[in-house]
Amino acid sequence: MIEVKNLTKKYGSFTAVKDVSFEIEKGHVYGLLGPNGAGKSTTMNIMTGCLAATEGTVTVNGYDIYENAAKAKSLIGYLPEMPPLYPDMTPYEYLTFVARAKKVKDAYGEVKRVCELCGITEVAGRLIKNLSKGYRQRVGVAQALVGDPECIILDEPTVGLDPAQLIGVRSLISSLKEDHAVILSSHIMGEVTAVCDYVIIMACGEIVAKGSLEELEGSRAGQTITVISRGDAEALADALRKIEGVEHVASYARGEDVKCVIETAEGYDLREDIFNAYVSLGCAVLEMTSSSVSLEDLFIRLTEEAASRRAEEEAEKEAAGRSDGTGYKAPDGYSPLGPAYLEDEEEDEEETAGEPEPETAGEPEPETVGEPEPEEKPEESADLSPEAKPKAAEMPEIPTDVELDIGTGGIDIGGGDEI
Repeated sequence: MIEVKNLTKKYGSFTAVKDVSFEIEKGHVYGLLGPNGAGKSTTMNIMTGCLAATEGTVTVNGYDIYENAAKAKSLIGYLPEMPPLYPDMTPYEYLTFVARAKKVKDAYGEVKRVCELCGITEVAGRLIKNLSKGYRQRVGVAQALVGDPECIILDEPTVGLDPAQLIGVRSLISSLKEDHAVILSSHIMGEVTAVCDYVIIMACGEIVAKGSLEELEGSRAGQTITVISRGDAEALADALRKIEGVEHVASYARGEDVKCVIETAEGYDLREDIFNAYVSLGCAVLEMTSSSVSLEDLFIRLTEEAASRRAEEEAEKEAAGRSDGTGYKAPDGYSPLGPAYLEDEEEDEEETAGEPEPETAGEPEPETVGEPEPEEKPEESADLSPEAKPKAAEMPEIPTDVELDIGTGGIDIGGGDEI
């Protein structure tokens, strides 16, 4: 249905998605799982043709998303992270607009179908801006279903839903897999395990694990042993890693207590060996519990490992002077004016270095010959009297005893003047 090959997206020197490849088939619900910033939304935007990839290809039923964009996009229904709603429309008006944009023949019948499917019939006549966040999210899901596309891509579809609405949307998504290929993204483990058949785990722009829920859970069929004790966290972690069968150790200091989470390989019961390691270090064990490795434990471990690798890569780039992607590593005393300013400043310092400063102590000041000193004029005090104020231009006197004689020739104001 959808085939993603070697997908890469870069923003300058930053790689948001790195060499991602997977396939989506009809009849299943796929969960794209990862922490915030893992590259889930970027991958979905590229899959739907909303964002160009730096490298790689996406095909939908054999149609390339860029070379045959119109045909490929007609097979996709997409709900982005922020639903593209028009707040001054009603759901009925908005979905009718979407149906006409998708060139659906029976727009009225299609809008009625998706409204009933998403449970928004009762609010279809209200303005979208007056709906709750849960209902707005449902309207967004409904627009993705308009036209009955073969592949449905949902980015965080259950955000803002109350428990009752959450159950309804999960049921809706599960029913869609019968005739569609469905992929949804989430950073909540329970959300993915509740509705998905297959899981793709992303971290730092890369796929760190993928497969069915059973395959992923079976890949870590060992135990997780949690020990709370006293002692040094680093020394305990080093000693535990040396035990055969231990795959991963994470230690946390909490005041005087130290918590160690130990993951073991399949077929090993290491409780006694772990206890003996604590005894050999003279650390008092306060509590020890064991459980099977869950998908959530796997998710946390894989994302932490990916974040650690990314940090190491960034440190190597910074050490090589390529942390900003320009190849220039700022020296000590970096100036915001740039390296050229630093070079000029260093040259000026070299030129002035070693030159003695002129001595001025004890030398008489040179006398100026033939040039009389200018006479100082006494300062004039400001005169604030009325007579000293500048006079404005004098205005002609206006006669006060004016006799008006209004006639046909004008107005006689006396003195022979006529206006």
